[in-house]
Amino acid sequence: MRFHVGIPGCMNVPAITQPWEPAMTGADVIAVAKEVDRLRFDGVVVPEHFLTATPHVELTGNHYFDASTAQGVIAGATEHITVSSMLTILPLHHPVEMAKAIATLDWLSGGRAAVTFGVGWQEEEFKAFGVDFHRRGRMADEYLAAMFELWHSDEPTFDGEFVSFEGVAFGPKPIQRPHPPITLGGDAPAVLRRAARFADGWAPWLTPLEDIPDRLDEIKSSPEFDGRPFSLFYSMAVQNVGEEHVIKAEHVSSRDPQKEIDECGQLVEIGVTDTWISPPPLRDLAEYIDHLNWVADEIVPHFR
Repeated sequence: MRFHVGIPGCMNVPAITQPWEPAMTGADVIAVAKEVDRLRFDGVVVPEHFLTATPHVELTGNHYFDASTAQGVIAGATEHITVSSMLTILPLHHPVEMAKAIATLDWLSGGRAAVTFGVGWQEEEFKAFGVDFHRRGRMADEYLAAMFELWHSDEPTFDGEFVSFEGVAFGPKPIQRPHPPITLGGDAPAVLRRAARFADGWAPWLTPLEDIPDRLDEIKSSPEFDGRPFSLFYSMAVQNVGEEHVIKAEHVSSRDPQKEIDECGQLVEIGVTDTWISPPPLRDLAEYIDHLNWVADEIVPHFR
């Protein structure tokens, strides 16, 4: 089991964000990343949105980063951890630009880049970009194929509905070969099909735990799945969020190490390879740092 950290101060979703997080500064975010690095967690993940439609602000907040920019800053401040997104909205990025951003991050960080892609859910956000919300799945499939061509081929050529290129060179290639790990986030059947074809991992959001083994089998039994190593990222924070995006207190993590060890063990049994243990309600950033140290000391060693 690999353990990641969703750094506080990167979003303000009421069901997950703690009251002290909005006061955090960029320096605070970097300080947390450095502590995660020092404690030898496996990685960090940062979310992304560009705009939030006004009717959604109450539930989803309006404080998000451009994931690629945040990943680059965090990678520059750390030495060991993988720096990923959770998640990057792929159809809102041109695939040539996205391929270059990920390759740049991987090259400069010494092979520590990763990315979780999703297709987005806010139609208003797509409208602001002039991107057809209803074709976002087709775009994602083609964008991934185009990015693979740029990363894998010495003479990349691609002729698609949304992007075409020929007679071009692309460098530097990513350090990680064939490319940095790509996880696909979401629960729809199309996400599972896309994961089978393109991804190195899957990150469900609202798929019930009891359904995850069947969904994982569905991915791996697809004719397009080639038997490559495949990860399953399940965030413990998902268990905090009810249908109305309110905290379900019975699932908030505790300071009982055996409870957390047992819950992580149950995740391993159903195929989960990567997780994030969200903190219980805390008073301030100092208590959060203390919680990180507690997880690193009391939980993580049982799964190494």
